[in-house]
Amino acid sequence: MELQTHGARAWVEFTDPADDGQVLRCDLTWLTSRWTCIFGQGCPGIYAERPDDGCCTHGAHFSDEDDEKRVLGYADRLGPDVWQLRDDGRRGGVVEVDDEGERKTRVVDGACVFLNRPGFSGGIGCALHAYALTVGEHPLETKPDVCWQLPIRRTYREAERPDGTSYLEISIGEYDRAGWGPGGHDMTWYCTTATEAHVGREPVYRSSEPELRELVGDKAYEELARHCEAFLAAQLPLLVHPATAARQQEH
Repeated sequence: MELQTHGARAWVEFTDPADDGQVLRCDLTWLTSRWTCIFGQGCPGIYAERPDDGCCTHGAHFSDEDDEKRVLGYADRLGPDVWQLRDDGRRGGVVEVDDEGERKTRVVDGACVFLNRPGFSGGIGCALHAYALTVGEHPLETKPDVCWQLPIRRTYREAERPDGTSYLEISIGEYDRAGWGPGGHDMTWYCTTATEAHVGREPVYRSSEPELRELVGDKAYEELARHCEAFLAAQLPLLVHPATAARQQEH
């Protein structure tokens, strides 16, 4: 069941302990939710006609040249035991340019070239993810930035104080349907607003600790974790993520 998630939210702002010119603005309602990725465990995919793709149907846009270079480097290491479409990727490449001139992973037979389909002996899912687990690395090292960050959203804004000084505001929140722009309306299902995905054993700030540390830095993460723990201890039911609250009521 999908829910609207535009109700009351709790946010916290604090100066980055590692850089006093930056302020972190973080969505506590999202970060303390029980969302977890359920790919391969009931995820119906974002499009009904492609239920085995998860969110990999369109491929992944690279954030910059370094992101693309890093992913290509890992692609060269993938063997046929972890990458089903390795021959196709070697032959036709793994990068394409979309209609707006943006570079992204190539789509083959309706989904990302790195997506292992059902029936593959190495298992379904992202080949880059599978490789990371095989060699003892975290998937954020091997996958495109957009893939390991989702569904956490980091945005930047130059903010001005009343005294004329300014600071960089870094927001950490939920990458919900609206984050995809008009294309979000075309999705049949989306995980962050669905009760089926709010079944995590730990809140997001713990289950996604490596990703958050990479996004904001170690000192800022430790400060964020303290705020999340205090928020959970306060037990404010009106500010619980709607999908998490609905899931708890179901069970």
